[in-house]
Amino acid sequence: MINTILKFSGIEKEVKSFDKTKVANIHKMIHEKTGKGNDFLGWVDWPETFNKDEYNRMKVVANDLRSKIDVLLVVGIGGSYLGARAADEMIRGLYPTDKVELIYVGNTMSSTYTQNILDYLKNKEFGIANVSKSGTTTEPGIAFRIFEEFLINKKGNDVAKSRIVAVTDRAKGALKEMADAKGYETFVIPDDIGGRFSVTTPVGIFALLVAGVNTDAIMKGAMKARKELSKPSNEAYKYAVSRYLLNTDKNYKSEMLVSYELQLQYLTEWWKQLFGESEGKDGKGLLPTSCIFSTDLHSMGQFIQDGTKNIIFESIIRVKKPQVDINVPKLEKDLDGLNYLTKNSLHKINSIAIEGVIDAHVNVGKMPNIVLEFDKMDDEMFGYATYWFMKACAMSAYLLDINPFDQPGVEIYKKNMFKLLGKPGM
Repeated sequence: MINTILKFSGIEKEVKSFDKTKVANIHKMIHEKTGKGNDFLGWVDWPETFNKDEYNRMKVVANDLRSKIDVLLVVGIGGSYLGARAADEMIRGLYPTDKVELIYVGNTMSSTYTQNILDYLKNKEFGIANVSKSGTTTEPGIAFRIFEEFLINKKGNDVAKSRIVAVTDRAKGALKEMADAKGYETFVIPDDIGGRFSVTTPVGIFALLVAGVNTDAIMKGAMKARKELSKPSNEAYKYAVSRYLLNTDKNYKSEMLVSYELQLQYLTEWWKQLFGESEGKDGKGLLPTSCIFSTDLHSMGQFIQDGTKNIIFESIIRVKKPQVDINVPKLEKDLDGLNYLTKNSLHKINSIAIEGVIDAHVNVGKMPNIVLEFDKMDDEMFGYATYWFMKACAMSAYLLDINPFDQPGVEIYKKNMFKLLGKPGM
């Protein structure tokens, strides 16, 4: 369901001749859980082994909550919200007409944004899904305090109790303790799956159920990817090897993931965290960046085409079949000169534009392109694509001989912030 196509990468032969034994050994290491960070490889088998009883219980709780609210606040930061938002926007689009709207808080400490959400909720029926392994992360912790208090003041303790759900650790942590004390429903973040790999666990699935998304299809897509990527020779590893060689052999420093669909913007944001946190260690790794074309062609296109060379290569998401397609209307007076476009649908025009841009960037700009061809853009494709990228990320990081599943650098800024804020014990 995702094809990896190389365009002027200069590494086509190297990819074909790359050490297959090395790839096979890493593949075995991933599946047998023997590599660095192997305590966090639970996502590999998750599409098959996930807790079906808990999944069905989530459906019951989500359906009940869905019948009572207009808005679900998803409290979380990083992997605790990016996956849900990526799925929501890819599947439902940017302006969904479904009854329940998802709004994301706890991903910023902006007072203005927070007050704007409080104002928006004054005349709304809302619930809260608080997603945190510990419950002590600063940004979501502040947000939960604010919005929990707001909901209790607005609707009373009994209603608030029925509208707040915690997705957290199975047995420990501040959020688990708080949820148990206050009687909030809880669902489990698996111990062996880190945040950026957790989108198909309750971390992402619960909010999507409340939004009315077909999560069965998401899990079906993930299961299909697990099956298709069960051998060492696959398209995800081809992508991993390609970007590894562009980085280490050709000395490229950054990869730009490009989509021509606005509703895939948060998929690229999810991808940036996945690869940035997994690979950016020990002075290694590509800097993950993203653009949305053709929007950013009118801002970044000049640099991409003619700017500094041998820094960035592009990976292009090309969708073969859109969710919907429309035609360009024909005007009697062709004053804007666009009547020639009416013989093609808008998706066809977009697809032709992709080929034109690739040709310009590759053959004139001499920028390597990796084309990732998605069959479609729906719930099943989301489940497939996220598993596909996670598998590619694990291979990519292990090729660099680093642990894909920790993030030691993230802790440094937190310690400095806590010290400046006067946190006790710092």
